[in-house]
Amino acid sequence: MDFLMSGLAACGACLFTNPLEVVKTRMQLQGELQAHGSYQRHYRNVFHAFITIGKVDGLAALQKGLGPALLYQFLMNGIRLGTYGLAETGGYLHTAEGTLNPARSAAAGAIAGVIGAYLGSPIYMVKTHLQAQAASEIAVGYQYKHQGMFQALTEIGRKHGLAGLWRGAMSTLPRVIVGSSTQLCTFSSTKDLITQWEIFPPQSWKVALAAAMVSGIAVVLAMTPFDVACTRVYNQPTDTQGKGLMYRGILDALLQTARTEGIFGMYKGIGASYFRLGPHTILSLFFWDQLRILYYTYVK
Repeated sequence: MDFLMSGLAACGACLFTNPLEVVKTRMQLQGELQAHGSYQRHYRNVFHAFITIGKVDGLAALQKGLGPALLYQFLMNGIRLGTYGLAETGGYLHTAEGTLNPARSAAAGAIAGVIGAYLGSPIYMVKTHLQAQAASEIAVGYQYKHQGMFQALTEIGRKHGLAGLWRGAMSTLPRVIVGSSTQLCTFSSTKDLITQWEIFPPQSWKVALAAAMVSGIAVVLAMTPFDVACTRVYNQPTDTQGKGLMYRGILDALLQTARTEGIFGMYKGIGASYFRLGPHTILSLFFWDQLRILYYTYVK
């Protein structure tokens, strides 16, 4: 039940935030490995990107990649939050006095995130490809021509085998380690502090909401450079053996981005990242917390 509730909570959040994921992906690919001012900016900011995509690609394009996005969230966060939840309810994250141990919390969040992200890597890759696909006049990054999730997975598997399906999987691990440990550690720590300070009544939904809002800010600041690099590694063109033609891995992507686009290039799309990761963190952690409260109060 912990895994099921975690997956459903993440899917609930994804329904609202997937358009922001589409915008974020395109803004992160815009001007890839080009100096600032040397390329046409199709997307000037988050709001302009929404209008441009809706006008040129159609409103439905704002939900591109929704199928793999939902599947990835259910698989990745079902495993990640479910594993973390079991560790929390089992008492492994707290000291003998009952207070949260931040180091244990961060480690549990990182380990749980790595497991979920690695298993869901092929789905995340296809999601990135589909969300980047656009009409030629507003296209950014390499353009795959997938017809859908299953066709994409089948084609990649047929051409490049299992290695092709898990291309970039190792590159997503630093992103997930930083993001997952930051998210779950700050969420649990903030929840503990708010409870200790008695700002809201015990078991109030406001405790989880406030903690998730703090967690969302921390995640975006910590994870955006890794997210930009990961998006580019997944979306790069490949040779006949399925090897990436632009980057050797996430470290190479980070270095090339910093060298050609500067430090701000590593934070491309941070506005879209916050509007996506912020609400997604808030909604998924809030839904997860409330579902667990309901389950342990009325079912178990």
